[in-house]
Amino acid sequence: MARYAVGGVATIAGTSLRFAMSLYATATVAPRIREVGVFNTTSTACAVALGRAATAGTQGSGLTEATLDSAMNTGTAVATAFNGHTADLGSIVHLGYNAQLGAAVGSGVVWVFGDNGLTVALGTGNGIGVYVPTGTGQVCNIYIVWDE
Repeated sequence: MARYAVGGVATIAGTSLRFAMSLYATATVAPRIREVGVFNTTSTACAVALGRAATAGTQGSGLTEATLDSAMNTGTAVATAFNGHTADLGSIVHLGYNAQLGAAVGSGVVWVFGDNGLTVALGTGNGIGVYVPTGTGQVCNIYIVWDE
């Protein structure tokens, strides 16, 4: 199993219906998320959370995935990562992971998932992403690590 990562500064602050950054499965690969990190880029506090979407919605720009384990590298990642969604999703199912980022640049959270990871179901409309459950948040640095 190969390990991949993606990250950068989100292009939007995220909202209660728009991912700031997301990872989507494909018809043949259901990625297992191992770790997600979110860090504030401003001096204004904000809430962030992880959610699951059952539709692709209007995804933002595609991100460039990186291989972390070159010994297990089978080529490029199959799962697809996206920067800020540009239109509201119909709904986001909250996954129970919340964090309050402090009012300081660099304040953040790292969520690490156990033995099985956090699986994104097969299908191009299935994704997991970082969003703001309380409405509008701040632009954040975000990274996602997964296996496929």
